[in-house]
Amino acid sequence: MSFSSPEIIAAVRVEVTEDELSVGLADGRPLSWYPRLVHATPEERSGWQLVGGGFGIHWPGVDEDLSVASLLAGRPSGERQESLQRWLASRRTS
Repeated sequence: MSFSSPEIIAAVRVEVTEDELSVGLADGRPLSWYPRLVHATPEERSGWQLVGGGFGIHWPGVDEDLSVASLLAGRPSGERQESLQRWLASRRTS
């Protein structure tokens, strides 16, 4: 598994409310970085949960976990190809 060094990503959207700042990033963190989410149904993708006090995001329908720190650092999924292929095969037989 290799990670590219973090690059500078431009903001493309900013929303500010009385108690929140939200920033959309230019690369949007490509979904292709997270293969299980690529293969998830729209319902599975929308079924996320915050975990670890908000330091992570879990998708129970596809057994995917992402840390906020990894998202901000620009790290794609570290899942091995063999593991992903086993998971995909299990979805086809279900």
